[in-house]
Amino acid sequence: MSTPASRPRRFDSREQETYLNLSRTYDRLRMIEDELFDKHGLTAQQYNTLRLLRGVHPETVPTLALAGRLVSHAPDITRLLDKLEDRQLIQRQRLAENRRVVQVGITSAGMALLAGLDGPVRDCHERQLGHLSPEQLETLTHLLSAARLPHESEDGTWK
Repeated sequence: MSTPASRPRRFDSREQETYLNLSRTYDRLRMIEDELFDKHGLTAQQYNTLRLLRGVHPETVPTLALAGRLVSHAPDITRLLDKLEDRQLIQRQRLAENRRVVQVGITSAGMALLAGLDGPVRDCHERQLGHLSPEQLETLTHLLSAARLPHESEDGTWK
């Protein structure tokens, strides 16, 4: 008979256990999201990029500012934007006064794609987390925000 003292330790620390549970949860929930976006030839990062651009439409955003606002870090924002531009979902423009700055905006095709995804994305989130009560969702959101707090700027961008 195994006693608590004789059981092998599964985790080095409570932080490790929590992190690994968070990682496993992210993986399971991401699989559901990937299933949806794969049907539309998108990645979650590409969808998030389009969503952010829709939020500022008809304005445009500098590439680096856009990269800083993404939900997950995009080490190669240029390649991500290349793929969206190839599909004519975004457009890029260099500023005449500063050729190093590239402004990014969403196209009507990008807006149409997002409009078609609005319902399916809501359904996806319901499938992912709809089993939790509003109180549980609020608590989880608060805890996740607290865990991220020391690792991002006040405006939510990467440190």
